[in-house]
Amino acid sequence: MAGLLFLAFAYLAVGQAAVNRGGAQTAADAAALAAAQEARDQLAGLWVDALSDPTKWTDIFEGRGAGDPCWRAEQLAAENDARLNSCDPGLLRYTVEVQTNKTVGDSIVPGTENMKSTKSATAVIKTLCEVKPPGDGSTTEALPQLVCEDGKDWEPDPDDPAGLPKPEDLFDVHLAD
Repeated sequence: MAGLLFLAFAYLAVGQAAVNRGGAQTAADAAALAAAQEARDQLAGLWVDALSDPTKWTDIFEGRGAGDPCWRAEQLAAENDARLNSCDPGLLRYTVEVQTNKTVGDSIVPGTENMKSTKSATAVIKTLCEVKPPGDGSTTEALPQLVCEDGKDWEPDPDDPAGLPKPEDLFDVHLAD
């Protein structure tokens, strides 16, 4: 009977650790996605600001010019009861590492009472549109067209801000495999 009781407590300790690791992975995933979404929104804003200067579009769609989105990763880690250990922003790629605030807790396994889980995640931004220069041969200063993967093509009009694509039309954000 004592052996079964010990085994039950050991399984409980493993379960506590698994829950803690799962919480850490959730916090890491949320933090990485938050950083990438913040960068996506910044890039979309830069594109709108540079709408009348198509020479800047390529850099924006390649991920250049966004500020540091790690503040948003830190915020989401905290909302998931974790601490951001590191945030590595790259061009269209954001890797974070978080550590849970809570420990695994007391259990029959010695040393677990102070252990915290650490996990990392990477989110990427995929550009959904490519810049197609005006090809009608006209001499007017027409803006390039955006040809997007979803089959929707955009002919940006600076005089119609409501008709411009939204950040999610220009960029997809997802966790890396």
